Amino acid sequence: MRHILIPLYAIIIFLLFWEFLVWVNGWPNYKMASPSDIWPAFWKFKSLFLYYGWDTLWRTVVGLFLAVLLGVFLGMIMGFSKILREAIYPLLVGFNAIPKATVVPIIALMFVGRHDLNTILIAFMISFFPIAVSVSIGLSTLEPEYRDILRSLGASKSTIFWKIALPKTLPEFFGALKVAVTLAFIGTNLMEIVSPHGRGLGALFDSGKTNSDYPLMFAVLIALALLGIALYYVVVFLEKIFAGWAERSTE
Repeated sequence: MRHILIPLYAIIIFLLFWEFLVWVNGWPNYKMASPSDIWPAFWKFKSLFLYYGWDTLWRTVVGLFLAVLLGVFLGMIMGFSKILREAIYPLLVGFNAIPKATVVPIIALMFVGRHDLNTILIAFMISFFPIAVSVSIGLSTLEPEYRDILRSLGASKSTIFWKIALPKTLPEFFGALKVAVTLAFIGTNLMEIVSPHGRGLGALFDSGKTNSDYPLMFAVLIALALLGIALYYVVVFLEKIFAGWAERSTE
């Protein structure tokens, strides 16, 4: 219960502070919409939020799933081979340094009309890097003594991976996955806004911008934040199941 109440209280305090800040400064809603302005926008367009929110969510999840597959694969390659790590890592850093907003028009032109594929690709491209790096670091820092002892006992490379290497990388993997979740939503929303196709929360944001409906624009931002928080806690739940042993109490 504490894990639910503390974040909930923090969100309530943040919203109250936001409302107070707008009220004290006397900002109109076209400059800074307050939470009391945003709720009516949510209610007015609730059906669109459900419809477009689902579009954004499923494409983000698919892109994140693909990022996990490629990230784990590249991480394993770099973690077990120093030569491949030195060869691949600079390429990954260079690719990640490219602003994804500049990649969006290129992807949109390459796959004209294939909006779902475009959006999933950007979500995937923007989120696989931290996963690959975390898995690589986790595997490359595996103590050689463990490998030597297990090999002397007749353990195969696959046994060493499943029994020692993989469990050791799980804390790093889930830490990176928490970061990748937010990055995937950024990628999805980038494609929906920069290359609009009338679907997803990005399209709803673009509609609010076109009609100068600032409370609607802020409502879309809040909806994206809520989806990100929900998916983050899904990752936290999975982490407790598969890597709960690594959690240390800080109380």
